[in-house]
Amino acid sequence: MDGNTTAIFSAVNTTWVLVGAALVFFMQAGFAMVETGFTRAKNAGNIIMKNMMDFCIGTPIYWLLGFGVMFGGIAASGDVNPILGWFDPMIASNSYSLPAGVDKWSYVIFQTVFCATSATIVSGAMAERTKFISYCIYSACISAFIYPISGHWIWGGGWLAQLGFHDFAGSTAVHMVGGICALIGAKILGPRIGKYDKDGKPKAILGHSLTLGALGCFILWFCWFGFNGASTVGMLSADGNILSADPAVSAGHIFMTTNLAAAVATCTVMIITWVRYKKPDISMTLNGCLAGLVAITAGCDLVDPFGAAMIGLIAGFVVVFGIEFIDKNLKIDDPVGAVGVHCLCGASGTILTGLFATKKGLLYGGGAEFLGIQLLGVISVAIFVSIMITIVFQILNHTIGLRCSKEEELRGLDITEHGIASSYADFMPIAPTVLDGISNGDFSVDTAFNSSVEHAFSVVHMPAPKISSRPGAKMTKVTIIFNEEKVEDMKNAMNCLGVMGMTFTKVMGCGTQKGHAEFYRGVRIEDVALHPKVQLDIIVSAVPVDTVIETAKKTLYTGHIGDGKIFVYNVENVVKVRTGETGYDALQGD
Repeated sequence: MDGNTTAIFSAVNTTWVLVGAALVFFMQAGFAMVETGFTRAKNAGNIIMKNMMDFCIGTPIYWLLGFGVMFGGIAASGDVNPILGWFDPMIASNSYSLPAGVDKWSYVIFQTVFCATSATIVSGAMAERTKFISYCIYSACISAFIYPISGHWIWGGGWLAQLGFHDFAGSTAVHMVGGICALIGAKILGPRIGKYDKDGKPKAILGHSLTLGALGCFILWFCWFGFNGASTVGMLSADGNILSADPAVSAGHIFMTTNLAAAVATCTVMIITWVRYKKPDISMTLNGCLAGLVAITAGCDLVDPFGAAMIGLIAGFVVVFGIEFIDKNLKIDDPVGAVGVHCLCGASGTILTGLFATKKGLLYGGGAEFLGIQLLGVISVAIFVSIMITIVFQILNHTIGLRCSKEEELRGLDITEHGIASSYADFMPIAPTVLDGISNGDFSVDTAFNSSVEHAFSVVHMPAPKISSRPGAKMTKVTIIFNEEKVEDMKNAMNCLGVMGMTFTKVMGCGTQKGHAEFYRGVRIEDVALHPKVQLDIIVSAVPVDTVIETAKKTLYTGHIGDGKIFVYNVENVVKVRTGETGYDALQGD
């Protein structure tokens, strides 16, 4: 290879690795959106903070310790320590086996973002009840030794790599490691308050924004092309040719298998939930695309499109029934389904590579040896990570504490951990009250109110009360609660009847159905769900009440749950402030 070819070879490969690193870094945003959307608004800021700090804590820790432990351990003979690497603060040594054409620091940042991905998986499963300080310490521990040691076995030339274990981009090394930490952490923490009833039956706690959850899934899907595709760690082969001579390692092939598995898994989950819950479940379907992505990550380079589709199909079943089993049978509260997606599908995808790999998979005539090695790798990593993370969480639990207090959980971690009343303050207008600025002043509310009244009467001459032209006329208040889309229809219908005075108010509420009779992530929703409604208040006297009621019923009727309700009250008197008119006259126009 001449000088120009070498320069091109190195530049292209380094650029490809750095682009991949940037895409994998942006997965932090995807995880943040998924976890925020699938949890309650009162903890949104806390979730964002944890996803941010996973990366910001993990980066220096991995630089100081993790990278050396994961990729070091190369002896002078060229042999690699099978168990772990070495302590290499700030990665000062140059004794690392690097991919062809990729410089050390490009490879370090590429591996750093993978480490952060594994760490951030845990925040969703432990959401809404974990102390922030404890979570930060956990994040440092997984980046320092848990992820690097198991990663050394798989990617650093350790004993699993020497046996022939294959995990191309991290179904086990990244996702199952994070998923097992999530499983152990959620189990030690215990469920959120109100998650299970006294009989142990799970109750649905709805996430506050499926929109954010969907945005996160789209971001993750997009970034996964870098997660898997850039794991070729180069676009050019050692002889300067595009890596396409062997389709099993070309970026195009990896993009195809990655995308196909995700799409098939998503369709599979949609159909399963449609059959089981009578309607396609949105949040579970969103988990389906992540399940397919996680599962294909181990073997995206070894399987053909048919194998990728089969892995996606199986992952769809694994994630649905896995999440249900964890929630209903194990009684482990995982708000976002991280255990089902990352732990179960990560393990499944790694094992399925032993079946569907085109060159050595069992279903392609490769025998059982490769499948056995894949099983051994999954089991050994699972045991190691389970032991190490249990020690970490138990130490935290018995020292500074792992779970926040009951009061903090009920109020929300945004206010108690970070001092913010709401992550959506600018989008939730609060009507000013007469008490603003008074309760902490130098005079009492009563004094302020009385002073205001005295001032009003000193400068304003109010009209004298007038005798009603129809004393004793019946007056009735009709309150109608209905769906927002019917506002214009109701306004026009009442106006046609001659009802001129109408007050529309946006309210939240539910009826006897508690707002729904549906499923959320496989659990029947039984808690009260408050839906946005409109309340119309009118006072009628000249217009017959029965006419108002019948008109409202015809206008609002659709035959579906939630059409609305009508309440009728007797009114003792009405006073028009401007004119002093009372009773019947106060309801009439000038």
